[in-house]
Order: sequence, then C-alpha cells, then structure tokens
Amino acid sequence: MTVAAAAVLTVTAGAAQNLDAGKPPAKLFAEGCATCHRSPRGLAKGRFSLTLSWFLRDHYATSSDSAKALAAYLESVDTPPPRAATKPAKKPARSASRPPKPVQSQ
Repeated sequence: MTVAAAAVLTVTAGAAQNLDAGKPPAKLFAEGCATCHRSPRGLAKGRFSLTLSWFLRDHYATSSDSAKALAAYLESVDTPPPRAATKPAKKPARSASRPPKPVQSQ
C-alpha cells in the first residue's frame, strides 16, 4: 500500500459521520424499525434499560448514544394499553323460584 492510499483511507475513515446523530428517537424508530414493527409499543417488553440499549447497539443503532435514546423511547411507550372499564359482575342467577310459604290459620 502506498502512502497516498493510506492517507486516503485515513481521511475517508475520519470523515465518517453518524447519520443518526441529533435525530429524535421517534424518527430513529420510524426510519429504522417501522419497516418490520408497526408500533413501538411492547418492544421493550419490560427489559432493563441497559440490556435493551446493548441489544439495540449491537443489532440496530449506529452509536451507543442513539441506542440509549431509542431504548428510552421504547420504554416510554411500553405502557400497557388502557383497560376497558370493567362492568360490575352480574349477580348469579337464582335457582328456580320457590312458591310462597302457605299461610297457616289458627
């Protein structure tokens, strides 16, 4: 390898940019995750923030900062869906009704 080729490789590597830098986590999700995942809800699945961040860094994010931001975003939207208002339980059906007690005369 010549000195000129080594200089070009060094300059090229130094000029590499993190294309995710400064993007909000919702945009990171929309650009990188929404292709396979319709919604961010449920993706954190109660995982610890640190392990989720490591997973994202190893598999999807371009930097540890964007992985941390994306992990925080996924955790923030990982709330259970609102539960429907519960109706009061119905009283159990009574067995066959009994006839009234006969009146005794004295």
